[in-house]
Amino acid sequence: MRFPPAFLDEIRDRVPISSVIGTRVAWDRKKTNASRGDYWACCPFHGEKSPSFHCEDKKGRYHCFGCSVSGDHFKFLTELDGMSFPEAVEKIAEMAGVPMPVRDEREERREKERASLTDVMEMATAFFQERLQSADGAKARAYLRERGLTSATQQSFRLGYAPDSRNALKEHLAAKGVPKADIEACGLVRHGDDIPVSYDWFRDRIMFPIPDSRGKIIAFGGRALAPDALAKYMNSPETELFHKGNVLYNFARARKALAKGGTVIAVEGYMDVIALAQAGFENAVAPLGTALTENQLELLWRMAPEPVLCFDGDKAGLKAAWRAADLALPSVQAGRSARFALLPEGKDPDDLVKADGPDAFRAVLTEARPLVDLLWMRETAGGVFETPERRAELGKRLNELASRIRDESVRYEYQQVMRERVRSFFGAQRDTRQNRQDGGRPGERGHGKAAAPGGQFAKGGSGRIAITESLGQSALVKRGGDGMSVREATIIVALVNHPALIDENFEHVEFLDLANSDLRKLHAAILDAMAHDAADERGAVIATIERAGCGGIWERAVELIKRARQWPALETAALDDARDAFNQAMHLQRSARTLHRELKQAQAALDADPSDENFRHLVEIQAQFNDVQATEALIEGFGVSSGRVGRV
Repeated sequence: MRFPPAFLDEIRDRVPISSVIGTRVAWDRKKTNASRGDYWACCPFHGEKSPSFHCEDKKGRYHCFGCSVSGDHFKFLTELDGMSFPEAVEKIAEMAGVPMPVRDEREERREKERASLTDVMEMATAFFQERLQSADGAKARAYLRERGLTSATQQSFRLGYAPDSRNALKEHLAAKGVPKADIEACGLVRHGDDIPVSYDWFRDRIMFPIPDSRGKIIAFGGRALAPDALAKYMNSPETELFHKGNVLYNFARARKALAKGGTVIAVEGYMDVIALAQAGFENAVAPLGTALTENQLELLWRMAPEPVLCFDGDKAGLKAAWRAADLALPSVQAGRSARFALLPEGKDPDDLVKADGPDAFRAVLTEARPLVDLLWMRETAGGVFETPERRAELGKRLNELASRIRDESVRYEYQQVMRERVRSFFGAQRDTRQNRQDGGRPGERGHGKAAAPGGQFAKGGSGRIAITESLGQSALVKRGGDGMSVREATIIVALVNHPALIDENFEHVEFLDLANSDLRKLHAAILDAMAHDAADERGAVIATIERAGCGGIWERAVELIKRARQWPALETAALDDARDAFNQAMHLQRSARTLHRELKQAQAALDADPSDENFRHLVEIQAQFNDVQATEALIEGFGVSSGRVGRV
């Protein structure tokens, strides 16, 4: 039986290769890093005393540096256990919880036909590559040089040139014995009842081969060189191989690059992807000249739980961002969302990396905003909400947006966040209007000073912006000191007292961002325990903490948790209670650390340009902080005494 490639990809993606191999080997504790999906063992294929057999979950591959065997899930079972390939597939499918496909003889014939067509597409790709290097391709080579693409980059992406001829490709393939029906089935020529003689689909264009998820060429994109061409960019037509809405350009290469870490970046065009790869961002993909589709979004989520969608810095780019946000909203769920990066006005990724270098694009990625922020910005930007009716209308729109989310728990969170933001936003607007009536800048009253509760101010050009009392007292604004926050202590103490949480959340635990230096030391000790397979029980983790000389820090963290009455993080709590407290604290931690960075950026922007827009941006961050503050009352015992340590 021949299995559909999509089925094999699915079950491979669902089952870590370490789960298959781990039943036959004992992982070496010193070299293995389970949190990274990086495993070492003595090779099961040949006798050895020191581990040289390596497998990596992200790549789904194994390799022995001693005997050179290598392969994937299926090859391991066929070569070590002597299974047939169908038996190995059935075994992995069972582990993945995916039913085996029913044999379909007609589909098998179609699969053979598709395999034949990919051979034709490979021949066409080689033809276009050869013509790019010929005399015919001089103009195309000059264009690529002007765009800053090196020869190595052109070869890596297999760029080519379709000559300005109606028959060059057709005749080339026919001379190699390719049947007319196959040339037509690949979408390489225009044909039909109304076309007496078929002719090449692409003419006088730079050619971008489009691979599928396995790297097989299934279509082409062509960039016109003639200034009067009807279409600047043109794709292959829909064929048996190619369905435009189901494909992302550079998918296979980007997925491989993700093994090094990071997330996938979706940009708008071929040239953006290629320019970014040349600048070191190999994890970029692009839809094929159209708006992102649901199937393409699902592909992004298969690659990473929170892809970054990057849009050009113009009105069209902003509209594309709105469309993508609306597309993603119904399908978001815990651990599956998106962030949005908007480029400087008038620039695309290609322009940015050429003009300002990779660091400029890296800065854009750092400032990517979550989905909820983008929706809030869209609904409030430029709005005037001076009447109750307009405020009610805004609240209604936001509630309608949240109601589109299918996941019940995430829908509830969005509704809560939107309600809190509306309350905070209108309060800030009233303050702003009153300040203006009093003749000052936003945030100024009378003689240029605005007494905020608690006496806190933020600089804003020549004037000052009032900061709410909660924001002024928080570690987002406070400087100096390194006291533990209850939230961060809750996370660490819960992990140590309930090691099952480490395994359940190993990716989040590994990259945990902590403000407190002492708690960072405890975090490092937890990672050390994970690396040495000593994170399975509480005693082993505490022993690792003691060996690291952090016993005193651990005792202080536990004492803080007791004073704050955070009993779910303590050893005596049930695992379910500890899990709830940990998840809630982690949610708040990610929010607070993001706000910390964004507040710095907002203050810097306001210092440079004390405009209404920058002031409104600061107000937005204050509103988000109020969301964190409201929820954090739960974490800190519903407002345990005001003298609690280092509240963040």
